[in-house]
Amino acid sequence: MSLAVVRNIGSPRALRGEQDVEDFEQELVDQYALAMCAAGLTDGHVASSRAVVFEFRRCLTGPLWSATTDDADRYLAGLRRAGRAASTRAGKAGMLAQFYDFVIARYQGDLHAVTGFVVEQPIDEFNRQSGSALSRVRVPPSDLEVDELFTGWRLSVAQARKYLPAARDYLAASLWRRLGLRIGETVGLDIRDWRPDLGVAGKLHVRFGKGSRGRGPKQRLVPAINGADKLIDWWLAEVRHQFREDWSDPDAPMLPSERRDRETGRCARASDDVLRHGLKTSTVLFLPAWAGRMGPHVLRHYCASSLYGAGMDLKAIQDVLGHEWLSTTTRYIHVSSDHVEQAWASANRRLETRFGGTV
Repeated sequence: MSLAVVRNIGSPRALRGEQDVEDFEQELVDQYALAMCAAGLTDGHVASSRAVVFEFRRCLTGPLWSATTDDADRYLAGLRRAGRAASTRAGKAGMLAQFYDFVIARYQGDLHAVTGFVVEQPIDEFNRQSGSALSRVRVPPSDLEVDELFTGWRLSVAQARKYLPAARDYLAASLWRRLGLRIGETVGLDIRDWRPDLGVAGKLHVRFGKGSRGRGPKQRLVPAINGADKLIDWWLAEVRHQFREDWSDPDAPMLPSERRDRETGRCARASDDVLRHGLKTSTVLFLPAWAGRMGPHVLRHYCASSLYGAGMDLKAIQDVLGHEWLSTTTRYIHVSSDHVEQAWASANRRLETRFGGTV
């Protein structure tokens, strides 16, 4: 994305007409875009943020600097009436809040001198949306329920009408369950991304991890713990080569479609929707109580919770999941109802061992 050079917004001048007001608003948004580019945010994130600001502007009766919390209330309520998802509303509210934080921090004085307005933050604690993906609680199924699902699924693969897609979908869901991969990270895996030579159990090179605040893909190496190494070895040794002869090409997709990519001659990648459908179908068959509620992100929450329950510390789980902040990881941990009692008993056992049973 390329941006034109804009005038110094810190140079006060009178706004003599409607066109001057529109030009001044455009300068504010352009300055914000330049700041985002300087911070290293992706072109897609910059474009999305600009679009949200202009969408909000169309709902206002005055210029951007005159917006109030009432204006934000009406805008967000309109999104809800239009059927926009909670995550969409939360994302747009967050983009608006960042824009106004920028304007207030950098140009509050200049705007007051030019327009007479004192800019306020229209997204406050009362209308700030809480429907983002991380704020919604996704309490995962229990260990017994997950075992029931994957045991039934595993036994059904050999008898499936279409064995290859069934095996692929089972592997994808197993990576969500055991390593907590995001669905986009899973789809983006190539054969070369399996590195059995690294670490004790081998590692997956996740090249398309989610970057924070639109900063683009964030790479990480995920140890193939929790039995994931055996699953990947089974897949590459016994199944993957049956899709197409590209199995020896390191740039071929780890999880292929049955279709061929005409440009590369390799298998096309399995899509998000295809992998989601595989999990949905198997949930209906083998864990019907969770039909309509099970998804890749639920299994990501399950992975975090099960690793924590097995004794892995939070920092290690953060590295496995690829979170920027430890506070994000804590939202993924869902403990059993007797967790406190178990922790208390474990602490007492450690004390007894340390002091020779005198506690």
